Amino acid sequence: MSRPRRGVGRVAPGLAVGLAVVLPGAAASPSVAQDAAAAAAAWLTPPREIVEILDAPRTPDLLVSPNRDVVALLERRPMRSIAELARPMLRLAGYRIDPRNSAPWRSPGVTAITLQPLGPDREAARVVAPWGTTLGWARFAPDGRHLSYAVLRDTGVEQWVLDVGTGVPRPLTSASLNATWGEPCAWLADSSGVLCRFRMSARGSPPEPPRAPDGPIVRESDGRPAPVRTYQDLLADPHDDALFTYHFTSQIGTVALATGRRTDIGRPGLFARVAGAPDGRHLLVERVEPPFPRSVPAARFARSIEIWTPGGRAVEVARRPVADTVPIGGVPTGPRAHRWNPTQPATVVWIEARDGGDPRREAAHRDRMGSLAAPFDEAPEELLRTEFRVTGVAWSEDGTALVDTADRATRWRRTWLLRPGAGDPRRLFDRSAEDAYADPGTPLRRPGGAPGRAILQHGDHIYLTGRGASPQGDHPFLDRLDLTTLDRERLFESPAGRYEQALAVLATDDGTLLTRRESRSEPPNYFVRDLETGTERAVTRHVDPAPLLRQVRRQRLSYTRADGVALGATLYLPPGYRDGERRPLLMWAYPREYTSATAAGQVRGSAERFLDVRGASHLLLLAAGYAILDGPAMPIVGGGETANDNYVEQLVASAAAAIDAVVDLGVADRDRIAIGGHSYGAFMTANLLAHSDLFRAGIARSGAYNRTLTPFGFQNERRTFWEAPEVYGAMSPFFHAPAIDEPLLLTHGAIDDNSGTFPLQSERFYAALAGHGATVRYVTLPHESHGYVARESVLHVVAEMLRWCDLHLGER
Repeated sequence: MSRPRRGVGRVAPGLAVGLAVVLPGAAASPSVAQDAAAAAAAWLTPPREIVEILDAPRTPDLLVSPNRDVVALLERRPMRSIAELARPMLRLAGYRIDPRNSAPWRSPGVTAITLQPLGPDREAARVVAPWGTTLGWARFAPDGRHLSYAVLRDTGVEQWVLDVGTGVPRPLTSASLNATWGEPCAWLADSSGVLCRFRMSARGSPPEPPRAPDGPIVRESDGRPAPVRTYQDLLADPHDDALFTYHFTSQIGTVALATGRRTDIGRPGLFARVAGAPDGRHLLVERVEPPFPRSVPAARFARSIEIWTPGGRAVEVARRPVADTVPIGGVPTGPRAHRWNPTQPATVVWIEARDGGDPRREAAHRDRMGSLAAPFDEAPEELLRTEFRVTGVAWSEDGTALVDTADRATRWRRTWLLRPGAGDPRRLFDRSAEDAYADPGTPLRRPGGAPGRAILQHGDHIYLTGRGASPQGDHPFLDRLDLTTLDRERLFESPAGRYEQALAVLATDDGTLLTRRESRSEPPNYFVRDLETGTERAVTRHVDPAPLLRQVRRQRLSYTRADGVALGATLYLPPGYRDGERRPLLMWAYPREYTSATAAGQVRGSAERFLDVRGASHLLLLAAGYAILDGPAMPIVGGGETANDNYVEQLVASAAAAIDAVVDLGVADRDRIAIGGHSYGAFMTANLLAHSDLFRAGIARSGAYNRTLTPFGFQNERRTFWEAPEVYGAMSPFFHAPAIDEPLLLTHGAIDDNSGTFPLQSERFYAALAGHGATVRYVTLPHESHGYVARESVLHVVAEMLRWCDLHLGER
């Protein structure tokens, strides 16, 4: 196609006021520049139909009781307000906190909890967040008789409990919890109370910044390689250190369920993690220790891993140094990932690297798995050595461990079965991590919501749930796996024409399931399904929140790239579309790396899902008459770590194939197609505009455009800039800014905290484009991070995208 002329297009009625488009060689008059500034200073709103879709309530999240007779339905607001995001915030060591209430700055947004019995004759109970508060971290007690949750107020966080039998809530603590590290409380194993982190009493006022600096800021390296990523929100000076210590220091304590009596344990400290043992008598504590480095977040600070015994003794089981020299793609040296074995009274299990944590080092075994039981005065037991890196350990109720391992270089996964007293471990799963069709599924955990809970087990059987990817799309399933014979039996598979997932096994005979079901025309709802009789009973009856979207036509497209790689995408046609029409089209994509063309060509997703649009989604442009090509495959295929050597060529070839598909189908014209994406999709968008003439315009949100600013790797690229400078240069749209002459809309959150996508990336890219005469608009969203959550921001972003497409793609 011929390149479109910059700045030429149709301006949408009612959306053109204040938009300044400067043609090449022309200068903006002061009045035009002032109008542009005024437009940038005001929030835009898309058409009413789009606003109604975004404001509509959604299906609540669900938590199943350990007794499997009650569920908790967690309702959330569709969007937050910009005023909520504008409240005070501190950015310390990779955390963002509200200093007034000692909670995460983006606190959990639950507005109501409904206890819904699964039996037919019991009444539901409902708790609504008091005005000006939100609820969070709902967890059932292990015995299923109470549900705990936090109430987050402006000045503090309280722990409450809801009696499942009576439906009556009551406070368990005052607004004294410290949630800066995250979830502040957890149930004790015997359900007699909760284990919490509290704010320091009488801690005084926060440290004041010095009136004048005591000296310069000095950073020094000791000669060891330290290839760290580009982290955000790091500690910068002694005052930051003092604030971090002040806000993150906690007092550990228990609170009795019956009386509300608080019992403090030990002395205050910087406790990044606190976990009670299954015996209810021991604690596993991770204590962060100074001095604090300037180059990594708190997750990589030095720490002591301790076990606190009932007699007040602290047993140090490991000491981890600052993890600032971890190789790219590697893990810290020494023991890591300490967790309680949930099937033993007090046994701690951990993983330890055998290769120095370096994936490039040759080693017969990458990791080993160790164990130490109470009273913790014997030598640790080695449970397993693995050829690949351990990525997770889960325990079934009889003490069987499922150990997941992965090899980065080959993209291969293995799962080992370690049964107590059964001799050598058995290989359970062995497959390519990229092969979606061979995914065996994930073990179902015991219900209740607590982290680290055991795998649900009946006799020798456990249950596996998976999405069931296939050439015909996803068909979620539930399998029963015999841990002795390793035989599998399929208990449930989503029927044709629906998308139904098994969430829980409700009866020990495997005959009753709790499922979440949706279809193209039915919104998601929860059901109790009897497998033997084939009957079902609705738990919820949520109605369609956006009937307009049911008029959208959806079609799965399959096509082939010029080099033979099979590709696919989902085509959406707007309400009122008539066969034979060619509509302006927005293509929205995200590239992914694969080692094989076969894996890249597999079908992922389902055409049977309910079209439920949330946030600043590109799919909202359907309501304005645009066609959308969603998720066109943009695979970057290559062996080992070399896939990006041909990134640009493969990207352009994939985009060209997608355009050919929609043009040949007769739904779009070549000169009225825009490309867009978020994060790595924004990076893709800028590269397509820089290296091809395929698109009329682009939309890039929260992207990174200069890879020399992420010199120690990005996305799945593990080579450094100095190892592959030509790759970094070819992939950096910033280097190719003079070649971009298609209009580009840039958007970025002002406080983006995603590693690598600093707002500076968009600021410098905008300056480069504007300096070379490109048509470009840059929108910075106040108080927003990598994803946009405030209602004002979401509506504005959608209005900007619609306005941009109207301006540069012409008549709908």
